[in-house]
Amino acid sequence: MQTNNISSALRVALMQGGCAGPSLGLALDEEKATDKLFQQQGLTFLVEKNLLEQCGSIKVDYYDAGSRSGFSISCTNPLPGAGGGCSSGSCGSGGCGC
Repeated sequence: MQTNNISSALRVALMQGGCAGPSLGLALDEEKATDKLFQQQGLTFLVEKNLLEQCGSIKVDYYDAGSRSGFSISCTNPLPGAGGGCSSGSCGSGGCGC
Protein backbone atom coordinates (compact mmCIF):
# COMPACT_ATOMS: atom_id res chain seq x y z
CA MET A 1 0.00 0.00 0.00
CA GLN A 2 2.93 2.32 0.69
CA THR A 3 4.46 1.53 -2.71
CA ASN A 4 1.22 2.57 -4.45
CA ASN A 5 0.62 5.56 -2.14
CA ILE A 6 -2.72 4.17 -0.89
CA SER A 7 -3.93 5.79 2.31
CA SER A 8 -7.40 4.21 2.52
CA ALA A 9 -8.28 1.81 5.28
CA LEU A 10 -8.89 -1.88 4.64
CA ARG A 11 -12.46 -2.95 5.30
CA VAL A 12 -13.09 -6.50 6.48
CA ALA A 13 -16.51 -7.22 4.99
CA LEU A 14 -18.93 -10.04 4.41
CA MET A 15 -18.74 -10.92 0.71
CA GLN A 16 -21.51 -12.81 -1.04
CA GLY A 17 -20.36 -16.30 -1.93
CA GLY A 18 -21.40 -19.12 -4.17
CA CYS A 19 -22.48 -22.53 -2.95
CA ALA A 20 -20.66 -22.31 0.38
CA GLY A 21 -22.28 -19.01 1.27
CA PRO A 22 -20.65 -15.74 2.27
CA SER A 23 -17.00 -15.31 3.19
CA LEU A 24 -14.91 -12.52 4.64
CA GLY A 25 -13.00 -10.31 2.22
CA LEU A 26 -11.02 -7.07 2.10
CA ALA A 27 -11.79 -3.82 0.30
CA LEU A 28 -10.45 -0.27 0.40
CA ASP A 29 -12.91 2.03 2.13
CA GLU A 30 -13.45 5.06 4.35
CA GLU A 31 -14.53 4.89 7.99
CA LYS A 32 -18.25 5.06 8.78
CA ALA A 33 -20.02 5.78 12.08
CA THR A 34 -20.97 2.10 12.41
CA ASP A 35 -17.35 0.88 12.20
CA LYS A 36 -14.82 -0.30 14.73
CA LEU A 37 -11.30 0.76 13.75
CA PHE A 38 -8.18 -1.36 14.35
CA GLN A 39 -4.54 -0.52 13.61
CA GLN A 40 -2.02 -3.28 13.13
CA GLN A 41 1.52 -3.11 11.71
CA GLY A 42 0.93 0.26 10.06
CA LEU A 43 -2.39 -0.75 8.47
CA THR A 44 -5.86 0.49 9.40
CA PHE A 45 -8.67 -2.05 9.36
CA LEU A 46 -12.39 -1.26 9.51
CA VAL A 47 -15.07 -3.72 10.62
CA GLU A 48 -18.76 -2.92 10.89
CA LYS A 49 -19.73 -3.31 14.55
CA ASN A 50 -22.62 -5.70 13.76
CA LEU A 51 -20.32 -7.99 11.78
CA LEU A 52 -17.76 -7.94 14.57
CA GLU A 53 -20.44 -8.92 17.10
CA GLN A 54 -21.54 -11.84 14.90
CA CYS A 55 -18.02 -13.04 14.07
CA GLY A 56 -16.29 -12.57 17.39
CA SER A 57 -12.59 -11.91 16.91
CA ILE A 58 -11.33 -11.63 13.33
CA LYS A 59 -7.88 -12.72 12.20
CA VAL A 60 -6.24 -11.44 9.00
CA ASP A 61 -3.06 -13.19 7.82
CA TYR A 62 -0.97 -12.74 4.69
CA TYR A 63 0.76 -15.77 3.22
CA ASP A 64 3.74 -15.21 0.94
CA ALA A 65 3.74 -18.28 -1.28
CA GLY A 66 4.76 -17.05 -4.72
CA SER A 67 1.86 -17.20 -7.19
CA ARG A 68 -0.41 -18.54 -4.42
CA SER A 69 0.21 -15.58 -2.07
CA GLY A 70 -2.78 -13.88 -0.52
CA PHE A 71 -4.85 -13.07 2.52
CA SER A 72 -6.61 -15.46 4.84
CA ILE A 73 -9.44 -13.95 6.89
CA SER A 74 -11.24 -15.89 9.59
CA CYS A 75 -13.46 -15.33 12.60
CA THR A 76 -14.03 -17.30 15.79
CA ASN A 77 -17.80 -17.76 15.23
CA PRO A 78 -19.46 -19.18 12.10
CA LEU A 79 -20.13 -16.54 9.46
CA PRO A 80 -23.70 -15.23 9.29
CA GLY A 81 -25.53 -17.02 6.47
CA ALA A 82 -22.73 -19.53 5.87
CA GLY A 83 -23.26 -23.23 5.47
CA GLY A 84 -24.59 -23.63 1.95
CA GLY A 85 -23.56 -26.58 -0.10
CA CYS A 86 -23.37 -28.06 -3.54
CA SER A 87 -25.98 -30.75 -3.12
CA SER A 88 -29.03 -28.96 -4.54
CA GLY A 89 -30.17 -26.66 -7.29
CA SER A 90 -27.80 -25.30 -9.91
CA CYS A 91 -24.84 -25.73 -7.57
CA GLY A 92 -25.29 -29.51 -7.65
CA SER A 93 -24.72 -29.37 -11.39
CA GLY A 94 -21.44 -27.53 -10.93
CA GLY A 95 -22.86 -24.26 -12.23
CA CYS A 96 -21.32 -22.15 -9.47
CA GLY A 97 -17.81 -23.54 -9.52
CA CYS A 98 -18.22 -26.11 -6.76
